[in-house]
Amino acid sequence: MDELLREIRSCTICSQHLPAGPRPIVAGSDQSKLLIIGQAPGRRVHESGVPWDDPSGDHLRSWLDMDKSTFYDEDCVALMPMGFCYPGTGKSGDLPPRPECAENWHHSMIEGLKGVKLTLLVGQYAQKYYLKDRFKSNLTETVRAYREFEPVYLPLPHPSPRNRIWMKKNEWFGLEVLPMLKKRVTRLLS
Repeated sequence: MDELLREIRSCTICSQHLPAGPRPIVAGSDQSKLLIIGQAPGRRVHESGVPWDDPSGDHLRSWLDMDKSTFYDEDCVALMPMGFCYPGTGKSGDLPPRPECAENWHHSMIEGLKGVKLTLLVGQYAQKYYLKDRFKSNLTETVRAYREFEPVYLPLPHPSPRNRIWMKKNEWFGLEVLPMLKKRVTRLLS
């Protein structure tokens, strides 16, 4: 696993498409119990080199009821975005994750993460890739159908502060999904 992570962190496959240059952000060990698959690092994460080192990460940790030391303990949590590098900014926010990472690295990462018991699919890019034809008509319906993907996957919306409107429109998520998520993660890591 250490050798694989070194290879990934030195990857430059799509460097010509990355305005800020390559800086693959990924973490995990063969002991990780929880795998979080997000979209792609944002500008702040690209600069710090620390996964989920931004307000979205703060929200995600609160959803999990998890402190930073546990979140960044690679024997507990593996962090793997769909695209390992910051893709740059478009008209309405960050660009989509580059597809090369999933194509070239995800299978090997999943094989190396032998201890994973639960995978959180954060956002539609991860959900579409891993759920394939089981992805519903949109992210909301996929998250609402979370029971269909147990015990392996749990789809979640992106925890971006920009998703406040989604959270208000979908109160069931905070009332039903988040309490279940916290209990499941607590049991998994204890």
